[in-house]
Amino acid sequence: MRTIEVEEGLRVRFPGRGASFADGVEIGILLAHLGERQPVIAQTISCGNAEQARVLAAKFGYRLTLEAAGADSMRITLTAQALRPRLRIVSSA
Repeated sequence: MRTIEVEEGLRVRFPGRGASFADGVEIGILLAHLGERQPVIAQTISCGNAEQARVLAAKFGYRLTLEAAGADSMRITLTAQALRPRLRIVSSA
């Protein structure tokens, strides 16, 4: 049983449901956020949903960045293409 992030600080689980159900819920939540047309969307998803999230981001006009969040999950950030990317200084210590 996988925990699904609805929004920052709010997670749900669906006992008795399979992985495909959890994948569908994650993508449904992502679509709801995309439909709101927020300039920046951040969400944790399973690694298996990354490619579908990439396709949806492109269709809605967002750039997608991925970051590892756990063994089988990743943190995605979608930024509206109209916004300029934020540059960061990274030190190599």
